Amino acid sequence: MEIRFLGGAGEVGRSGFLIEGSSRILLDYGIKLDHKTEYPEEAGHVDAFVLSHAHLDHSGFAPALYDSSLPMAIGTAPTRDLSELLIEDSIKINRLQRTGQKFVKRELRAFLNSYVPCGYNDRVDVGEYAVTLHNAGHISGSAITSVEGRKGRVLAYTGDFKPVPQLLHHGADLVKCDILITESTYALKDHPDREELRKKFTADVKDVIDSNGVALIPVFAVGRAQEMLAMLEEEGLAGRAYIDGMAKSATEIVMDYHSFIDNPGLLQKAMDNVNWIRTPRDRQRALAGGTIIVTTAGMLNGGPVLNYLTRLNRNSRIFLTGYQAEGTNGRNLMEGRPLEIDDRTIKVKTPFSSYDFSAHAGRSDLYDYIRRADPETVICVHGERESSKSMAEELKLEGFDARAPMIGERISLDF
Repeated sequence: MEIRFLGGAGEVGRSGFLIEGSSRILLDYGIKLDHKTEYPEEAGHVDAFVLSHAHLDHSGFAPALYDSSLPMAIGTAPTRDLSELLIEDSIKINRLQRTGQKFVKRELRAFLNSYVPCGYNDRVDVGEYAVTLHNAGHISGSAITSVEGRKGRVLAYTGDFKPVPQLLHHGADLVKCDILITESTYALKDHPDREELRKKFTADVKDVIDSNGVALIPVFAVGRAQEMLAMLEEEGLAGRAYIDGMAKSATEIVMDYHSFIDNPGLLQKAMDNVNWIRTPRDRQRALAGGTIIVTTAGMLNGGPVLNYLTRLNRNSRIFLTGYQAEGTNGRNLMEGRPLEIDDRTIKVKTPFSSYDFSAHAGRSDLYDYIRRADPETVICVHGERESSKSMAEELKLEGFDARAPMIGERISLDF
């Protein structure tokens, strides 16, 4: 078997990992969004496409596989519907920005029509390989993929995963394997204690709204928005919150497949109690003060959040709750640089705070999971170069055959 790294190696974004054996199986096919859209290398013909979860850095280029063939697409049911939502939105944004689109809607429809919705632990045969999905604990429907070969050897791909529980998700399933392709996003950093972080976050939000400011919370529509809604409901703050952007549609899809999350009743209560923004007048109410605005996009690179950033009153604060990639407005804000908003360069004066509510494995989680999965070979992907390289070097010292490939590389393995 050979594994080709089409994207997502030595970087975060545009994941694409091609297994080339008796069958050709592609694991994810995403895009990288910063100041421009970047795409993975061409995959060519594939027999099957396995999608770990819906976020665009994993799903965003999937329709391009369907320009001249119809490979079977494998993933969970919520991943299909959430991917459709996000890809449709990316098409709309590209049209508005006149940046061009490398696939057409017909190919998106072909991808969706070729999709085989699977539950966790369902087995799908692809030639002589058996593909199985396991709970990844990241977002609704996210999956760790295992591929078993004819010799009984197992390759596992984590996608984005979270081994410890969140409000709406169990921790990831442990998948014993011989070869592990793992994310390394936070290989250099542990996440803070979740409960302590939550207490601080809640106290800081209350301080802002009690002083008649606006607590602006940019979120990813899929995953972070639902976790944030559930948290605000538990803290008795949902009634003070206004929700803008795609979060409503995404949350409705998550609830359509409520068996894929924990505490669906808590999320439903949050949906009933929050204020959904539907009109410009609703946005004015949200900006009046003493309010919480939860809105897309999580890295400040688009969406309704851009309408709010320059309209906050003096007592307001921006609450960053997730990863801010290189080249995004969110990273620029964190590093004190101006933001690009509607073709203008703007210095945002509103103070901000960062809270690491990551849905990814932290450093200790990664190493613990790898040791328990007990693979011979570990391939570190989905991390900035320093993270993935450092992780591979440390794992070598523990006796693993560890690699940190770059885009375009191939690795040959006994399978």
